[in-house]
Formats: sequence, C-alpha cells, structure tokens
Amino acid sequence: MPQLRTIDGGTADLSPEDLQSFKTGFKGAVLGADDPAYEETRKIWNAMIDRRPGLIARCTGTVDVVQAVRFARKHKLLVSVRGGGHNIAGLAVCEGGLMIDLSAMRGVWVDPVGRTARAQAGCTLADVDRETQLYGQAAVLGFVSATGIAGLTVGGGFGYLSRRQGWTCDNLVSMEVVTADAQVLRACARENEDLFWALRGGGGNFGIVTSFEYQLYPVGPEILGGAIAWRGEDSRQVLQAYREFSAAAPRELTSVAVLRIAPPAPWLPKEIHGKPIAALFVCHTGKVEDGEALVAPLRKLGQPVADIVTRRPYTQMQSLLDATQPKGRRYYWKSHYLGALSRELDELAVAHAARIASPHSAIVLFQIQGALGELGPDHSPAGNRDAHYVLNITASWEKPQDDATQIQWARDCFEATRPCSTGGTYVNFLTEEEGADRIAAAYGRANLDKLAAIKRKYDPDDLFRHTKRVSV
Repeated sequence: MPQLRTIDGGTADLSPEDLQSFKTGFKGAVLGADDPAYEETRKIWNAMIDRRPGLIARCTGTVDVVQAVRFARKHKLLVSVRGGGHNIAGLAVCEGGLMIDLSAMRGVWVDPVGRTARAQAGCTLADVDRETQLYGQAAVLGFVSATGIAGLTVGGGFGYLSRRQGWTCDNLVSMEVVTADAQVLRACARENEDLFWALRGGGGNFGIVTSFEYQLYPVGPEILGGAIAWRGEDSRQVLQAYREFSAAAPRELTSVAVLRIAPPAPWLPKEIHGKPIAALFVCHTGKVEDGEALVAPLRKLGQPVADIVTRRPYTQMQSLLDATQPKGRRYYWKSHYLGALSRELDELAVAHAARIASPHSAIVLFQIQGALGELGPDHSPAGNRDAHYVLNITASWEKPQDDATQIQWARDCFEATRPCSTGGTYVNFLTEEEGADRIAAAYGRANLDKLAAIKRKYDPDDLFRHTKRVSV
C-alpha cells in the first residue's frame, strides 16, 4: 500500500479496499512508485523539481477527474494537478500526495465558422496551434510550443498575439471545471460568473479546468517572423534600437529581445557559438509585405551575424524558442513587469549579461503593451494592465552542483533591475520559494481579496492548495 500524505501533513488511513475501489472506478492508469511508468510520469520540465507523489492518477477524461477529486476529498489527500508540467515552480507535482495528471487529455475541436476552439486541459500549445491553423486561425497562446495550455491560461498567458488581443485568459469563451466537491460546472460570462472571473488568471486555486474554449482570430498560416542576432559587444546599440523599434511598432508586430551566450544553433555561424550575442525575435501577423517594411531598419542596424526573419508558417514561429527550453534542465527564473524601457535598464541588462555563467541562461524582454491595457485592472485577476514589457531572467543549467551560482546570478540581476519595475509580476513566472508578497504583486490587493472570497465559496477546505496560493 502506498503511504499517501494528507493536507494536514499526516498519512492517510487507506485500506487496500479503498485503493482498489478507486482503481475500479477509474478508466485511466493509477500509478504507484513500483509501476514502470511512474518515474517518467512524475518528472516534469524543470529538473529542479524532484518530488515523489504517493499516487499518480492519469485521467482519460472528465469522469476520471471527478473520480480522482472524490477520492482525494474523501481521504483528505494532498493534491496537485498536472497539465503540461511546464510550470517553473513545479506546481504539478506534490510530495507524497495524489497527482491528478491530465496530460493524456489532448483533444481539440475547432469551430471555424464561429471562430472558437475547445481544447482539453492536457493539450500543449502545439496541439491547439496545429488544429486551428488548418483553418488559418489561432488562439492567443504563449511562446514555447511544449507549454501546457492549462497552466498558461489560468495564470493569465501572453504570447505573440497579446499585443493584438490581450492576455490569453481575456480570450476565453468558457471553461469546464471540476470543483472541490466533485461537481462539473460550466464557467462563462453567463454561468458561474464569479468562478469564470477567478479562473482567468487566479491559477489552480478554485477547481480543475478540464477544457477551455478559446476565441480564435485570423492568423497565418504564413506570417513574417524569425530572429536577427548581433555580437555581444553590440548589445547596447541593439537594446537602444529595440526601445525605439518596439515603442513605435503596430500591434501586429511583437518583438522579444534576448541577451545570452550563442548556442550551437544551425542558424548562427559557428564562429559565434559560445560567445555573447544580442538577438531580436520578431513576429508580424499582419500583411507580410507590411512586416518586411517594418523590420527593414533592424536589418540595417550595425553588422548582424545572422538574420532568419522570413515568411514562415505560424506554427513554426510558435516553436522557434523551443530549443532554448528543453525538458530536463535545471531552471530558476526571476521576473518583473516593466513600463517604458530605459537607458538605465539597458545598462543593467548588459552588465548582468556579461556575468552569465551558463551557456543556457538569458535575459529576455517580452513586448506585451497593447490590447491588454484597454481593460480595467479588475477585469480579471490577471491584472497589471499597465505593463508594457515582461523582463524574465532565465537561469538554466545542467548540474546540481551549480545551483547556488546560477540562482545567485538570477537574484542579483532581479534586485538590480527592481527600480525599473512597475512593482507587478507574472504569476506563471514565480519560482517555488516566492510567496505571499509576490502573489500580491501579481494580482493587486483588491483582486486578491476578491479571489479569497471566491476561494471560500468553491473550495472552503482548501483542497487545491498546491498552487501559488490564494488564502481561504
């Protein structure tokens, strides 16, 4: 019999009959530590997270999710929920409890006439993009195709289309939710409106979303996108140009600035591999010809060492950053929301980029200003609608013995750039140790108080607590 941890830190009083009864009513696999698939299933994207659930319930559909919640509730088990398993804090995996695994639930159904798509909670961005691009449509999703849609969406979500359409969660039509009392509810603008509000940025605190219905927009299938790279010594010039370029760009054009050590990527010349670079990633989802004219000044900036901005499938653009985020590395991030960029921030970024000690780490600026700023701060928990950019300090490395050095680099850069921040932060980028003060920075006090009231209504016993936690 597995020893399962309860929400109060004790051990569940489970009999063999209790476990067998759960397995009998569950269609998917129920994995214990002795099952061959257990080790691979418990591992998630960030190798810093090394927790061992007492049981893993691999759901095949909503009924399995209901059964798992009933089992957890009956025995007061510690619960975590896995969608794509891509969260930096490793919220998908709990120590000793029940991991409810949705990763096999990956169906996508597109209504091309109504321009909506319903996707199950185990889907990755690639799953949704693949189906919607068949019709030249796209949902507002993130930047790395292996990211799970569930965590991305309930935490807010932003990507190449956010300047046009806002946060990912701003573009939700409805959700199917299994609540803490194992009820299946539809949450939308007309049903369970308070739950719908809370789940648009409030994380996994209120229930398990089993499917998402997204509004779609005409995008692709061909866009103008790619990257231009320069040598590291040109970083100041590149960042200055990025400030001016991004501030003037129309909403169809989103750009991302990256300072890092050049990886051995085939699009970069071999002589630059292992040396500092500055790169700008651009994605233009309007007319390709308009994008070409907008990007032209960047191509004339200094002496680029590589330029792969070209007509390409939107799905290819969505996976262009995938190689920088492989599963199994050790990751530690720190982030800020920013208003306007500044020369001060440029200098700080260049200085801390020069101290990068891992070939995988980077300082990244994501451009997001646009549509999200047209809604009020209380429109959803994913507030911070005064943000124009996201600064993400992404430490990434291979060996546990390097943990202290890499984490310290990220923390130093974070503290140095704090004066440039709006004071807000993106909840999906919060690391394991970041607690109540940073959660408050992600939501704002008024939204946080409203979330707490909704939490008391839908999950008064705090079953869904293995999250960036909203207090009951």
